[in-house]
Amino acid sequence: MFRILVSDKLGEAGLQKLAAATDIHYDVKTGLSKDELLQIIPEYDALIIRSGTKVDAEVLKAGTRLKVVGRAGIGVDNVDVSAATRQGVIVMNTPEANSIATAEQTMALMLAVSRHTAQAHASLLAGEWKRSQFVGTQLYGKVLGIIGLGRIGRLVAQRAQAFGMNVLAFDPYVSEAVGREYRVTLVDLDDLLAQADYITLHTALLPETERMINAETIAQMKEGVILVNVARGKLVDEAALAEALQSGKVKAAAVDVYSEEPPRNNPLIGLPNVLHTPHLGASTREAQREVAIQIVDQVLDALHGRDFRNALNLPFQAGLDFRQAQPYMKLAEKLGQLHAGLADGVIRRVEIGVQGDALQDMVRAVAAGVLKGILHGQVEGPLNYVNAPVLANEAGISTTQVVLDSALDYPNLISCRAVWDGGEHVLSGVLFGGNEPRIVQVDAYQLEANPSGVVLILQNQDVPGVIGQVGTILSAYEVNIGEWRMGRDRPGGEALSFINLDSAPPAAVLEALQGVTAVTHVRLIHL
Repeated sequence: MFRILVSDKLGEAGLQKLAAATDIHYDVKTGLSKDELLQIIPEYDALIIRSGTKVDAEVLKAGTRLKVVGRAGIGVDNVDVSAATRQGVIVMNTPEANSIATAEQTMALMLAVSRHTAQAHASLLAGEWKRSQFVGTQLYGKVLGIIGLGRIGRLVAQRAQAFGMNVLAFDPYVSEAVGREYRVTLVDLDDLLAQADYITLHTALLPETERMINAETIAQMKEGVILVNVARGKLVDEAALAEALQSGKVKAAAVDVYSEEPPRNNPLIGLPNVLHTPHLGASTREAQREVAIQIVDQVLDALHGRDFRNALNLPFQAGLDFRQAQPYMKLAEKLGQLHAGLADGVIRRVEIGVQGDALQDMVRAVAAGVLKGILHGQVEGPLNYVNAPVLANEAGISTTQVVLDSALDYPNLISCRAVWDGGEHVLSGVLFGGNEPRIVQVDAYQLEANPSGVVLILQNQDVPGVIGQVGTILSAYEVNIGEWRMGRDRPGGEALSFINLDSAPPAAVLEALQGVTAVTHVRLIHL
């Protein structure tokens, strides 16, 4: 039974999905103080939030059962994603659910601030008829500068073009091909600031984007520019913007988000040329329903290990299908465990190569599996695919991708070299039938072994009688052999046995095996 805490208001459609899940218990507890959240979070496997709950490193550390933090919305600036990654907690959002609502709010504010809609409404309610005071500006023919051409930025571009606006965009992560597809001219930020009549923000809040609208960037803008912010309040230096609004450098602003919410002592509040709304970008019935359904579906799938879509801190390439990658990651984890069991020292470097079309986009995912296997049983606290790369780096293990040059002819091969001071091993594995893991190489030895359960690995001189002696010793201690696979470098040279046992043998068995003259190495590994 998984336990889920919903700490911010969530649409009823999402709560109904939680109620219908047979192995889920959920609680809705909104308005919690940090102390209250710290007190109860250890009881939960997942946390569903909006923007009201701050999930910092202290909360994440207290969430000893926590596996998933689901943000019903796009922005995760209220979540310490780095701390979550180190704790092995998946952080996911719903980037598409409220995109249309936010784009429409952007256009609504752009129109309203241009036509003085709010002020004119208030004037008429007061019994006034002052048409001449509310002469506006039309959007047609104006240049719109979009900072951030992601999902919302692209939707805004399409809607602005319907009003006859010429659209520029700044986004260092978007290709020229995307710009052509959306009929948007991609420019540097300096050019956008200098040319745009309207500027709208749709970029994520990152260290490099915080307060990107400041005194310096405002100085580069056209006289009389209009600014719209429906993204994140901290993208703007509010004091610098207030000064520019008072001087007339910025003609007007429409603001839906604030550096502190609700805003207190905000220099923008009360300025006559600022239109305010209380963070309504995603506040439509349709968006609230969709975002609730999507985040619940995502959290349930993540808890059950079915899928991790829209996860922000998994070591996967964008768009990788976890269901397809998972069997290979489990194989990679077995390779890592086997490496840890065979190494004669602390592993310092791991080199990973893949062979086959199906694996070409999975190298990072495979690497996470290998590192999780190597660290198994060696770290305190949670260990999973999320934090294994971070913990491995902290442990001094470097990971590199290599071009695989293998004599083994398999359509889906994972090969991994682990290096320690004074030695190394090379292991390779494949999936038979797409889901049956097999070890097919241990250094110079080729075999087809099952990497599961209790495994006895022997190296010996390839001479007659070894198999009989080993079988006799195991039989004497009533240790049953499930499967025995063997490879050798050449006839009469060295041989390696990969023996699956039905139970763990006592220490006396290992001592007896080491006493066999032809046996050179003995290792017992639990996979």
